[in-house]
Amino acid sequence: MGHTSLEKIIALQKKTPHIRNLCILAHVDHGKTTLADCLVASNGIISSRLAGKVSGPTENYQLLANNSLKMFSFIIFFYYCIHQFAEMYSQKMGIRSSVLLKTLWGDFYLNAKAKKIMKGAQSKGKKPLFVQLVLDNIWSMYDAVVTRRDKEKVEKMVTSLGLKVMSRDLRHSDPKVLLSAICSQWLPVSQAVLSMVCEKLPSPAEISAERVEKLMSVGARRFDSLPEQTQELKKAFLDCSADETAPVIVFVSKMFAVDSKALPQNKQRPLTQEEIAQRREQARQRHAERQAANQSAESPGSADTGGLEIAEFCLLPEDNKEHFVAFARVYSGVLRKGQKVFVLGPKYDPSLALRALPEGCSAADVLPSVPHMACCTVDSLYLLMGRELEELDEVPTGNVLGIGGMEEFILKSATISTSPSCPPFTPLNFEATPIVRVAVEPKHPSEMPKLVRGMRLLNQADPCAEVLIQETGEHVLVTAGEVHLQRCLDDLRERFAKIEISASKPIIPFRETVIRPPKVDMVNEDMGKQQKVAVIHQVKEEQTKYPEGVQVDSTGLVTLTTPNKMATVGVRAIPLPEEVTRLLEDNVELIRTMEQFSLFAWEDKTLDINQKILENIQEFKVKLESNLQGRKWRGAVERIWAFGPRRCGPNILLNSVEGYRRPSVWQCLEREKETEKAEIRDFDNSIASGFQLATLSGPMCEEPLMGVCFSVETWDMKLSAPLAQQDSIDEDSQTAEPNIDNQNESSDTHETNASSASSNRSRSGAEATGSSVDCYGPFSGQLIAAMKEACRYAFQAKPQRLMAAMYTCEIMATAEVLGRVYAVLSKREGRVLQEEMKEGTDMFIIKAVLPVAESFGFADEIRKRTSGLASPQLVFSHWEVISSDPFWVPTTEEEYLHFGEKADSSNQALKYMNAVRRRKGLYVEEKIVEHAEKQRTLSKNK
Repeated sequence: MGHTSLEKIIALQKKTPHIRNLCILAHVDHGKTTLADCLVASNGIISSRLAGKVSGPTENYQLLANNSLKMFSFIIFFYYCIHQFAEMYSQKMGIRSSVLLKTLWGDFYLNAKAKKIMKGAQSKGKKPLFVQLVLDNIWSMYDAVVTRRDKEKVEKMVTSLGLKVMSRDLRHSDPKVLLSAICSQWLPVSQAVLSMVCEKLPSPAEISAERVEKLMSVGARRFDSLPEQTQELKKAFLDCSADETAPVIVFVSKMFAVDSKALPQNKQRPLTQEEIAQRREQARQRHAERQAANQSAESPGSADTGGLEIAEFCLLPEDNKEHFVAFARVYSGVLRKGQKVFVLGPKYDPSLALRALPEGCSAADVLPSVPHMACCTVDSLYLLMGRELEELDEVPTGNVLGIGGMEEFILKSATISTSPSCPPFTPLNFEATPIVRVAVEPKHPSEMPKLVRGMRLLNQADPCAEVLIQETGEHVLVTAGEVHLQRCLDDLRERFAKIEISASKPIIPFRETVIRPPKVDMVNEDMGKQQKVAVIHQVKEEQTKYPEGVQVDSTGLVTLTTPNKMATVGVRAIPLPEEVTRLLEDNVELIRTMEQFSLFAWEDKTLDINQKILENIQEFKVKLESNLQGRKWRGAVERIWAFGPRRCGPNILLNSVEGYRRPSVWQCLEREKETEKAEIRDFDNSIASGFQLATLSGPMCEEPLMGVCFSVETWDMKLSAPLAQQDSIDEDSQTAEPNIDNQNESSDTHETNASSASSNRSRSGAEATGSSVDCYGPFSGQLIAAMKEACRYAFQAKPQRLMAAMYTCEIMATAEVLGRVYAVLSKREGRVLQEEMKEGTDMFIIKAVLPVAESFGFADEIRKRTSGLASPQLVFSHWEVISSDPFWVPTTEEEYLHFGEKADSSNQALKYMNAVRRRKGLYVEEKIVEHAEKQRTLSKNK
C-alpha cells in the first residue's frame, strides 16, 4: 500500500474528530479520478507520479492526465494560494499578511511609488493586486516552460522557489511534463483542497441536531411523532461515540457488484517457505506420476487430463461470480465482523416493532417476525481503496466502509443497527426518474432462470434501475433514458446474466386527459355557429354508438344504470387546471397520509398525526382552494371524494350528489365523526373503486388518466333489503382492486384494506338471508363496473388529448452549428425555451423540451449533424398535453379545403395512440384499400 500501512489507517479511523467525509462530483471525463488520486497520493497511498494514471480501461476515454493535473493546479489551489502568496509577499514587501489576505482578492492595486495598497484598480485602469502578485507569476512560469522553453529562466525560477525537480523532467521533450512537475510542487492540488476541507467541512462528531432529526424522520413523519425509545437514539447520533455501550447505527446507501477475484480473501498472498517446499514436493510427485502414466499407456492419461479440464471448465462460471458489497457509513458505535445486527428496510416502522418485540431484545435472540426487519451476521468488513478492498475486523463511528454478505438482506438501501427502535433512514432521491421501459427475455427459453437471477443482481447493483414482473409474466426493465438502458442491457449480457438476451422496443408511457372545448379550429379561425352545429351533429352521431342503457346529454353528463336496474349513476368529466394537477403530483405523500387516516377512521381506529403534517395538509388545502376558483368549482375542495389512481394520483372524484353527505377526505383536519348515515353509504367504496379502475386505464389507449375531475351528480338506489344484506357479505371480494404495479405496493395495500374495512362494517349491520340472489352477480360488483364505464363514457364525451412525457434538454453548442441544432430539435417535435451565451466563451446554452418518445437516437444524431460541437443533456421534467386531437375530422369548408375530405395528413397524437394500442393488442382503426382492382397512378403530380 505504498508509504502508509493498513495498521496506520486503522489507527487513524479511531480519531473521529479528524475524519472528513467529502464527495467529488463532476461530469464525465472532468477529472474526478485525477483529483482523487492527487488527494490519495498526498497521504502516501499511491505514488504522486501515478496520480491520474491509475484507472480502468473504461476510464481512459478522453482523459488527459497531465493537462488535468495542470488545470487543477491552476483552479483548485485558489484558496490556499492566497494564503501562500500573502505569506510570501508579506516578508518581501513588509506588509502584514492579514492586510494582504483582505486585499489580494478585490478592487485593489499596488502603488509602486508609494509602496501602498490602494483601492479603485478598475476605475483607474490599474492591474488588480491579484493579477499583479498571483496571475502574473503563474503566467510567467507557463510562458517560460511551455511557450519560450527558456531553460535558464526555468532553472532560475525553480531555484528561487526552492523546488526539487528531477533532471529527467528538465530534459524531457514534452514541456507539459516539466510544467506538471513544477506546479505539483509549487502549487499542489492536495494541499489546497485538504486545507479547505479541514477548515470548512465538519467532522462526523459535529453533526447538528437538525440534521439528525431529518435523517431519523422518514417521509411525512416528524421527529416528535417517533416512539420515545427511538427519540432517545438522537443522543447516540450527536455523541458519535465508539464506546462498547453505544448502539451501532449504520446506513447503507447502495449495493455495488465486485468480482470475486477482487475480494481480499480470494487474492493471492506471498507463500511461506514451508508452503513453497510443500508445493515443490507435490509438483515432483505429479511429474513422476505423469511420466509413469505415459510409459504405461497414453490413452488413460489423456482421458484423465481431459476430465480434469472439464471439471475446471465447469468451475469457471463460479470463479467469475459477482459478489455484492454494501456501501455504508457508521453513525454510531463500532461495527465488528461476526456481529449480530438488525437490517431495517425503508418501510420499517419502529413503533410496530416495539409492540411486537420483547423489551431489551437483541439480534442474537429468537424473535417473532416483524415486517421489513431481518437479523443477520456481519460477514466481512472492507476498507474501500478505489478498486481495491482491504479486509478489516472492525470499523468505528464516522467512517465509510464496505460490508460483505448483505446481498440476501438488502435490495438497494437499508439501515443496520443493534437496536430495533432505530428508525430507517430517508431513502435516496434521484433526479433522473426511471421512465423508459423494455421487456426482456432470453434468446434461449431454457436460460430463463439465469435471466431472472441476472435481473435481480442488476436491480441490486443499479439504484436508479427498476425491475418489474407484469401480470402477463413479462420481465420489464425500467431505466432513466436511452444511454442508461443500453448500459443496463450490456451489464445483463456481460456481467450478471451472461446470456444472450433480446429486448423489446422501448415502452414509452403516456397519459390521457380532457381539455376545454377549443375556441379556434385547425386553421386558426374562430368556431362560429356553422361549426358548432356541425360539432353538435357529430356528437349526436357518436351517441348512437353508445350501448343501450347509456345516456349522454349535450353538456357531457353520462347516465348509466346497473344491469339489475337498481342503481343509476350520473358522471361528468371536467378538466383540472394545470396548477391543481401539479399540486396533486407534488403532494403525493400528504395524500397518502390523509388516505391512511381515513382508513383508520373507517375501522374505528385512531392515527396520530403530528402538528407539522397537519399544517402541511392545511396549506395544501388552501392552495387547492385558491386554484379552484369560479362558479363551477364553488365548494369543490370540501366535496372531494377520492384521489386516483391508486388513491393518490392526479385525478379527483367529486361528490355532487344532492343531499348525500359522506366523510370528507380532510377529516384529519376536522377531527369530527359522521353523525348521519345514509342507506347508500354502504356502497360508497364501490363508487370509489370504480373511479380508481377508470383512472388506472383510459379509453384512448389504456394509459392512466391525468388532470381529470369526475363529478358524480346523480346516484339513485332502489335496493331491496335482502339483496343489500346478501351483497354486503360479498363486498369484500368485489371491492378490492388488483395490484397492478409493484411500484405502488403500499398504495394498493391501503386500497385493499379500505375495501376490507367496508365489508366488515357492512357485515356487522346485516346477516345473510340466502334469498334473492341476483343473477347479475353481487350488487357491489355491478356498481363498480357501472361507475367505471360511466367515467369512461364521460371522458369520451369531452375533447380528449394525449399527454407525453417530456425531457428538459440542455445543449451546449457553438454559434456555427446553432441552425443544425434547431433543425434536429424541430424534426423531433422539440421546442426551444431559452438561448443564452456563456459569458467569456463562444458557447451557447440552449434549453428546450423534447418528447421522450422522440429522444431515442437524438444524442447520436445531433452529434453527427454538428460534428461533435453540440452535446445534449436530457433529464425527465414533466408531462405535457399534445395539442393535436387524435380523433379530429374536418367539419368546415376551410378545413376541407386545407386538409382534404379524408384529412389524412400526419397527426402526432394519432401516431402515438395507434402505436400504443398496437403494442397492447387493442383494436386500431386503419384505412385499407377500398378498390384494389382499379388501376392506380404510378407517377406523382408535380
